[in-house]
Amino acid sequence: MASTSTSAILSLHGRGLKLDTRADIEPHLRNVDPTILEEIHFGGNTIGVDASQALAEFLAKATSLKVADFADIFTGRLISEIPQALSAICDALIDKTSLVEINLSDNAFGGRSVDPMVPFLTNNRNFQILRLNNNGLGPAGGEVIANALHESAKLSKAEGKKSNLRVVICGRNRLENGSAHAWAEAFAEHGTLQEVRMVQNGIRMEGITHLAKGLAKNPGIQHIDLQDNTFTVDGELTGVEAWTEALASWPELHTLNLSDCVLSSDGEVPSVIESLAKGSNPKLHTLQLQNNNLENASFGVLANAISQGLANLMTLELQWNEVEEDDEHLENLALSLKQRGGKLFASDEEDDEEKEKEEQEAEEEEEEAKEAEEEAEKAAEVPLVSKESTKPKDSADELADLFNKVEIR
Repeated sequence: MASTSTSAILSLHGRGLKLDTRADIEPHLRNVDPTILEEIHFGGNTIGVDASQALAEFLAKATSLKVADFADIFTGRLISEIPQALSAICDALIDKTSLVEINLSDNAFGGRSVDPMVPFLTNNRNFQILRLNNNGLGPAGGEVIANALHESAKLSKAEGKKSNLRVVICGRNRLENGSAHAWAEAFAEHGTLQEVRMVQNGIRMEGITHLAKGLAKNPGIQHIDLQDNTFTVDGELTGVEAWTEALASWPELHTLNLSDCVLSSDGEVPSVIESLAKGSNPKLHTLQLQNNNLENASFGVLANAISQGLANLMTLELQWNEVEEDDEHLENLALSLKQRGGKLFASDEEDDEEKEKEEQEAEEEEEEAKEAEEEAEKAAEVPLVSKESTKPKDSADELADLFNKVEIR
């Protein structure tokens, strides 16, 4: 059956197709005009070498492609298949000047299958958004990717052009300290980043320090997510201090996630919090600091700054710290945020309450829709009034009233 193609979008997303050969994939491409294609979404299918080569030939004809979504396309493939298939797809995208976003997340490349991405990452200097989440890159694979991005930035500079790279999402990849320096150099060379997410990468203090210095060269950063990496080790605060210094470099920062980062080793107030409280990032509206060994003193610094240095803060997450019942600072924070339409999350119960509220609202909407459907069915079953009826007008009015009560949501 031919694939669904709406205007300039070709999507096979989540269909669980096993596309091994040309014959498998061609029916999904046959009725699509690649010259008008702007988005292609293949995530949630599995593509073999021959099918990838046929897809590459199709992509070669695309002149307006903006979004290339090839997340999760190699499930069940042999390690010997992935490099060939990946190379075919990436090489076909090298010359796409219209490309804005490339998504290769959730593909088990490991360090052995990253090389096919290098020519694309180095030579296509038009895309703005790179999504490489959960690829098992490891330090070696991460370094290969970072070096390719670094080379791309240098080539742009050599041509007198500004880098187009704006967003890098590379979490759950075990990048560790081994690749952090390479990433820092790549970030610094680009200097144009607005959003960086590198969660759960096992990066420790040395690597975190490198990243702070590299990201500090990107003054337009708006969103940073380093959740579940390590900023301090055995009381050493080098990582926290580096990030404290870097904060002032990001006047546009609005979202900062440093949860699970060991910002405080023994309950001391992290210098990062002190800097934020003094207004280092006046546009900050979302601050996530879960599980960082924070105590009452840190909450006090935040509470005292809520109307000044943190005047635009709307969401503050402090769960799984040393939170005590009836903490005055937390009560003040909660009240101040509520008054401006924001919210403090200080316990996992609040998380549960929020989820329960969302689930309850969803159930209510579903129930209302079901009732409306049942009422519509009942109304449809009302028999038509015969011409011989003594009161045709009244019966028709009753039928109309029934339909008027039906509410479609």
